[in-house]
Amino acid sequence: MRYKWVVLYGLMLAASIGVLVIFFTHSEESQQTQNIPSVLTSAQPHKTIDRTVTLAAVGDVLIHSQVYEKAKTKNGYDFRPMFEEVKPILSSADIAVANQESMMGGESIGLSTYPAFNSPFEIGDALKDTGFDVVTMANNHTLDHGEKAIQNAIHYWDKIGMVHTGSFLSEKDRNTLRIVEKNDIKFAFLAYTYGTNGIPTPKNKEYLVNRIDLPTIKKDVKAAKKKSDVVVVALHFGQEYETMPNADQKQLVQALADEGVDIIIGNHPHVLQPLAWVKGKSGHKTFVAYSLGNFLSGQDELNRKLAGILELKIDKVITDSKTTIKVSDPTFTPTWVDQKDYHIIPLSKAGNYGLKDAPSLYKKVTQHMKEWMPALKF
Repeated sequence: MRYKWVVLYGLMLAASIGVLVIFFTHSEESQQTQNIPSVLTSAQPHKTIDRTVTLAAVGDVLIHSQVYEKAKTKNGYDFRPMFEEVKPILSSADIAVANQESMMGGESIGLSTYPAFNSPFEIGDALKDTGFDVVTMANNHTLDHGEKAIQNAIHYWDKIGMVHTGSFLSEKDRNTLRIVEKNDIKFAFLAYTYGTNGIPTPKNKEYLVNRIDLPTIKKDVKAAKKKSDVVVVALHFGQEYETMPNADQKQLVQALADEGVDIIIGNHPHVLQPLAWVKGKSGHKTFVAYSLGNFLSGQDELNRKLAGILELKIDKVITDSKTTIKVSDPTFTPTWVDQKDYHIIPLSKAGNYGLKDAPSLYKKVTQHMKEWMPALKF
């Protein structure tokens, strides 16, 4: 009888322990399940690298005699005061580019103004001081003073560390891509002009100035896309003093959008033309500034004294092995040249410098520039 009670007690104890074991085991398993890392319960997240660069661009820098005479000092020329009001904007950009339209051949070959320009080296110093990183040299005045002026200009740009494109010293130089890298994003800069005011390029020296030739541009763009993330093409095209792009401009822009060009910077009309997005045949979106006007010049008609600073944001996103480039957030700061001292003034401040009806003019300029881009920021 005692034996039966011992056995019964043992079974009851075992059952009790078993219940406890089951309880605690279940509790422990629940806790472990709660602490399992998400990597085991969901897909592995993609590795993403994000890089951003800001690009600023301006229009024509065309140094008439009245401009370089105003810049003259006892020891040469000083154009830096002319850029003081806009320097904070340009120096804050990661990359800034300008169209140096008047060839910078220096005093040794004689300074000159319209119709055949030659500018002092000091304009290059001022652009560098203001924060510019790249100048384009392909325009209708590139050959105004021949090969010597081109050589002098390029040697000086090299001396001060300014990237230049559109005009070259040799065929080898012409075939060397101008690439600027900022924050792990590589930008290739190309530049072309519709012509050179009837001045022929010296025989066998086509490298002295890039002319607009679609097959050549396509070849250059293809090479640039292989070695860069972003392709920027400067085009000297259009009709002078026309405020809207013509059919030829639009046709060329569409062709380059089809080739996958990311940004097109237009110059030559000397007045502002609207900004636009153009979709290429593959769906690629190209940002286009048809004309950014005269950033600095001696032309005295009102619309030829108006220009602006374009700013763009460029993002490079790498997810695993896929790279995506996005151009976004276009911003435009309208400017005006005060011809008393040839200072470049933000148009929003121009009333303080004597410009009549500045607020009304500012409104007209902003409406014009955003005609095809309502979301444009100012």
